[in-house]
Amino acid sequence: VQLQASGGGLVQAGGALRLSCATSGQTFSSLTMAWFRQAPGKEREFVAAARWNGHIYYGDSVKGRFTISRDTPKNTVYLQMNNLDAADTAVYYCAVGSPALSALGNVDVYRHWGQGTLVTVSS
Repeated sequence: VQLQASGGGLVQAGGALRLSCATSGQTFSSLTMAWFRQAPGKEREFVAAARWNGHIYYGDSVKGRFTISRDTPKNTVYLQMNNLDAADTAVYYCAVGSPALSALGNVDVYRHWGQGTLVTVSS
């Protein structure tokens, strides 16, 4: 099973980026696909999740600015990030697992992770 994240880069504050995470090796239609991020010196933070049933959840810091979507036939998950701020600077990771609703933000319950893609927002 492999997850390949892409789309990171340098963007000015107020700008936008779209991250992609392509998966292979397994069908993920019955699993949750999620994005986390980790800034230097900080713990990995939950960003967004798209559950197998179509329900979507966001971390408080990105609500209203980020949008997660998944293309199930392509086993790909996207993260559209708008109105970026310097505080969004981090390495973004995609993950796949089957967490309970109460554990969506728990990194330990995701069994597969991508390699991360760096997003840098200049102020």
